[in-house]
Amino acid sequence: MAQQLIQLDQEKLNCSICLDLLKEPVTIPCGHSYCMSCIKTCWDEDDQKKTHSCPQCRKSFTPRPALVKNIMFAELVEEVKKANRSTSPDHFYAGPGDVACDFCTGRKLKAFKSCLMCLASYCEQHIQPHYDVGPLKKHTLVEATSKLLENICSRHNEVMKIFCRTDQQCICYLCSMDEHKGHDTVSAVVERAEKQTELGVSRKKIQQRIQDREKDVKVLQQEVKAINLSSDKAVSKSEKILTDFICLIEEKRSEVKQQIRSHQKTDVSRVKELEDKLQQEITELRRKDADLAQLSHTEDHLHFLNNYSSLSHLSEATRLPSINPQSQPYFEDVTAAVSWVRDKLQAVLNEEWEKVSWTVTQVEVLPLQGEPKTRAEFLRYSQEITLDSNTAHTRLSLCVRNRKATLMNEDQLYPSHPDRFLELWQVLSTEGLTERCYWEVKWSGKVSIAAAYKDISRTGPRNNCRFGFNDKSWALRCYNGTYEFRHNNKSTSIPGPRSSRIGVYLDHRAGTLSFYSVSRTMNLLLRVQTTFTQPLYPGFWLPGSAGDTAELCELK
Repeated sequence: MAQQLIQLDQEKLNCSICLDLLKEPVTIPCGHSYCMSCIKTCWDEDDQKKTHSCPQCRKSFTPRPALVKNIMFAELVEEVKKANRSTSPDHFYAGPGDVACDFCTGRKLKAFKSCLMCLASYCEQHIQPHYDVGPLKKHTLVEATSKLLENICSRHNEVMKIFCRTDQQCICYLCSMDEHKGHDTVSAVVERAEKQTELGVSRKKIQQRIQDREKDVKVLQQEVKAINLSSDKAVSKSEKILTDFICLIEEKRSEVKQQIRSHQKTDVSRVKELEDKLQQEITELRRKDADLAQLSHTEDHLHFLNNYSSLSHLSEATRLPSINPQSQPYFEDVTAAVSWVRDKLQAVLNEEWEKVSWTVTQVEVLPLQGEPKTRAEFLRYSQEITLDSNTAHTRLSLCVRNRKATLMNEDQLYPSHPDRFLELWQVLSTEGLTERCYWEVKWSGKVSIAAAYKDISRTGPRNNCRFGFNDKSWALRCYNGTYEFRHNNKSTSIPGPRSSRIGVYLDHRAGTLSFYSVSRTMNLLLRVQTTFTQPLYPGFWLPGSAGDTAELCELK
């Protein structure tokens, strides 16, 4: 009978929209009840019609009625849910992952509470003595847990109720009289109270840090938007400028073409006019030649004499400019002039474009990071660098995929190139560096490990092209177990452990160039602080004797 009543009540308490038990039941003015979320969704769809109706009786309401929770229905729904649970015994039986009652026999029920004193877990029936029996009321009950054995001392099989502050661990009372004797110990309850206070402070710190990081995230998101907006503007403006430049070139191309065609037309017209005159003269001469030929055959002496003078008289010949019978290079000077302009523009673009590229790399968004501390951190910035054979002096031999330079007794067979060092035994890298970068050099003999601007002189006064003797290069000279740093012809003796391997770290944006002696440890020899205005190119100068070497190490 009760089951039938529950079934009847449940049917009455079902929502006619979702057909399930009412959730947050509300009753609308017509008396019908629905889940609050169901009727809200239904009426949200009717908002455009400006009238709202009951899904069951179709009664309309204007304006939209306010929805208030029906407390009575809510309580009835909870009673039905409890009754349903009570009629389902499987709901209370312990299954996989549940904590089982230690006192149930046969099929065990789910544990309701665990006792830290008894070290046992109880279902609702077996926990009752802890509520009724005086001594048991003093026991500490917690939510059912399967970790009670963690509270037992593995050595003494006693409950661990004491906390050793000296060793920062929970112990039993036997431990406090044994290996923890004399230590700073308190009850676990006291320590928990203190730690609970600390926990509150830690949570506040964590929550504050979360708020700070959320603010930082918003700042970074705004920074991303600013970067995107700025880069879009730069791209747009750059495209317009370069498009204007292309249009200017197109205009000049059209202008040159038009001028050449105009001169072509004028010159061809003049030549054609002269050609026509010559053709007329040829025609006249042929006619006169024919008359003279006819006159030469007449037998009448008087006729011959009377006509000879007029027929033999020649008019003045057309004057011609001096003409070379071979092909004339009429517009080669124009072609040469255009070629000169092209080469000039290309040279300017090659020179200036590197500055444009360098300017782009100087855009700094995030704050500069500090210099790495360990070799592993340095290696994160390692980059494969190769030597440029077009810059190598002819006495330097490059090998190991253009990473090693060796000073030779004889010149090597290199083709002539404007980038080649002609005065000093030096070489630069192929790669120009504008970011953070780390590389290592193995050396022997007498070597200067350098970094220089690409436009350092290749010939002329030696100090203009010698690494370290001008304002375009920085060099660490390694020889005879000593180090000497030189820049702009100012030298500094560097003490430090001798090593056949030197590490170089560049932070171009921060303006730092650091040299390290690398062995089992890294020892800083020197750090330069300046402002770099161009990309830096690693390089070597081998001023010693044949056989001296410098090699860019392959870092992994």
